[in-house]
Amino acid sequence: MSKSLVVITGASSGIGEATARQLSAEGYPLLLLARRVERMEAMNLPNTLCRQVDITDVAAVKAAIEEAEAKFGPVDCLINNAGIMLLGLADEQDPAEWQSMFNVNVMGMLNGIHAVLSGMKSRKHGTVINISSIAGRKTFPSHAAYCGTKFAVHAITENIREEVADDNVRFITIAPGAVETELLSHTTSDEIKAGYEEWKEGMGGVIAPQDIANAISYAYNQPQNLCIREIVLAATRQQP
Repeated sequence: MSKSLVVITGASSGIGEATARQLSAEGYPLLLLARRVERMEAMNLPNTLCRQVDITDVAAVKAAIEEAEAKFGPVDCLINNAGIMLLGLADEQDPAEWQSMFNVNVMGMLNGIHAVLSGMKSRKHGTVINISSIAGRKTFPSHAAYCGTKFAVHAITENIREEVADDNVRFITIAPGAVETELLSHTTSDEIKAGYEEWKEGMGGVIAPQDIANAISYAYNQPQNLCIREIVLAATRQQP
């Protein structure tokens, strides 16, 4: 392959799907990971492996990456996009929802990093792009645990960036505001979902997954000696 392997988690819809289509069009071979393998296969992208993987299962993540590397060569870019958003008040929300968010949003991200980072360090080349949120920079009502996971994404990304900078490996945080994805559908409170939709309408609509895919492409396609450490982007009329 003339271009190096890119791994995308949560690639079956939303930002992950848009990014897969974008980077495939740019000629990158891909490993797409998500639970809904049929959604990924339906994109019918060339030079692409689609695998049904739960990113909280580190052994499954590593096995899929080893399979893809045997076919396409070493991973040069990991995009940790998989995530869930379960909103609720701290005294009312089921603690099992908190655990699910930390398992996917934090441990799932770390599992992917663990699978690729030693190889990137040894090759002195590679990029990890972690999809966080504006909710990783400031708090929002009913977002306590979700914000906690995304503040963790910001902190972990910057911490490891410092660890591996001398190894010529880049760590990048992408922090979107509200995006038109399936993320809100995971929330169980109809009242919170209705309020969120009203907030989106009040700003005249939110940004599209393609906007995030464009930002990812921009950051990754910079020369390896340039690290765009963080990109924060949101609808112009989104105030918080």
